[in-house]
Amino acid sequence: MKLNLLSCDSQRPDRRAIAQCIVGISIDVSESLANELTDILLEGDAVEIEVNDKDSGSALRSLRKLDIDYEFIE
Repeated sequence: MKLNLLSCDSQRPDRRAIAQCIVGISIDVSESLANELTDILLEGDAVEIEVNDKDSGSALRSLRKLDIDYEFIE
């Protein structure tokens, strides 16, 4: 399943927690790439990631905990 991460609405976003979440839920994303994606997301641009279908429920919960808005991509 592909997700488009749109924005982070947290007052004080935790860059490290967001990057760790992206590494944990994404398919084939390294820590350095996750850090780059986090920076892009926090600058206000959307980021596309791919999540394993069987882990989608916990992945979406993790994103909501971090106040990250997302949308599904086909």
